[in-house]
Amino acid sequence: MAVKRIVMNIAATQVEAARAFYEGVFDLALVMDHGWILTFAAPGATAMPQLSVASEGGSGTPVPDLSIEVDNLEEVLQRVRAQGMPVEYGPADEPWGVRRFYVRDPFGRLLNVLTHRGA
Repeated sequence: MAVKRIVMNIAATQVEAARAFYEGVFDLALVMDHGWILTFAAPGATAMPQLSVASEGGSGTPVPDLSIEVDNLEEVLQRVRAQGMPVEYGPADEPWGVRRFYVRDPFGRLLNVLTHRGA
């Protein structure tokens, strides 16, 4: 048996609110739309399924609901600010080699947006 994919499901009453955030901020593509569920994916990306279990978010922060690794953190940060969304933590250069910030999606989920420094 092999795990092929892990998908996070976010409960929302207005699923359309996800479009501006996940498409606009992260350039994710809408890959499935049944009206009651929208699924977004990174075009062309392949990654191993991962699941993290944590007692804290590091540097004294709360555990985020979702971590999104990006190749250009500053660009994503500009998009978040352009949408008027408050940054709850950071941007910060962490001692374990990442630069990151926290923001909430339209449904209140805490996102850890990060890039590996030197990568």
